[in-house]
Amino acid sequence: MGMLNAFTIDVEDWFHVCDVDNKESKFDNWNKCENRVVDNTLLLLKILREHDTKATFFFLGWVAEKHPELVRKVSEDGHEIATHGYAHKLIYEQTPEEFSEDLKKSVNILEGIITEKVIGHRGAGFSIREDSLWALKIIAECGLKYDSTIFPAKRGHGGLESAESYPYLMDLERNLRMWEFPMSVAHVFGRKVPFSGGGYLRLFPYWFVKRSIGLINKRGKPAIVYIHPREIDIKQPRMKLPLSRKFKYYVNLKTAEAKIKALLADFEFASVKKVLKL
Repeated sequence: MGMLNAFTIDVEDWFHVCDVDNKESKFDNWNKCENRVVDNTLLLLKILREHDTKATFFFLGWVAEKHPELVRKVSEDGHEIATHGYAHKLIYEQTPEEFSEDLKKSVNILEGIITEKVIGHRGAGFSIREDSLWALKIIAECGLKYDSTIFPAKRGHGGLESAESYPYLMDLERNLRMWEFPMSVAHVFGRKVPFSGGGYLRLFPYWFVKRSIGLINKRGKPAIVYIHPREIDIKQPRMKLPLSRKFKYYVNLKTAEAKIKALLADFEFASVKKVLKL
């Protein structure tokens, strides 16, 4: 077996988009939108099963609350269940109290469905940055063992360029300790370039993604890949978005499924829990 990398899925629907002002993205309208997350997630489960791979599913609490049978199905297939928060709010737009309440609500929903402890968290939009580092302490205080929210590169929202590029154990206040598994980046001419998930994965040619993961593994480090169920759904409804967001949201949707299958064939993947040996 080669180096073990982490494969992760942020389980949210096509309308769960951050930092835009349109009718679909407003929380009060979510129940009015067409549900596509169940079928798309089931297809991802099938693909993982075909490649004998286990992953971490970061469930949005709102999705879990609406579709507890989906959470149970993912768990029964042997995958790790982790939290993506409840209402898909950017962390730096919340107060510590609001974030704590949202996080606890999502964890309680998930643990009530699978009747086992949730130990991992990923915030919406990778929104831990310099002005929201306080969230790490709250995550640890809630009893979670790792976070996977920090993006060690410049990006539209979120992004902490000064952060380490590989998993590390953080010493927080009051003897709290927690792992951070940051998003993987390629180092190109001295710059950190995101490549391993979302619009980046769809935008870059597969050879670049494969080479970048290979270089990380050659350093003796695990890479992490993230996707959303909507990214294998070429028939999803199209939202009104700013031009730059529209490009990132919809670019190369038709290539995503093939790239996922190629990654699963070319590399060894497992859940974050297994990669970090928690």
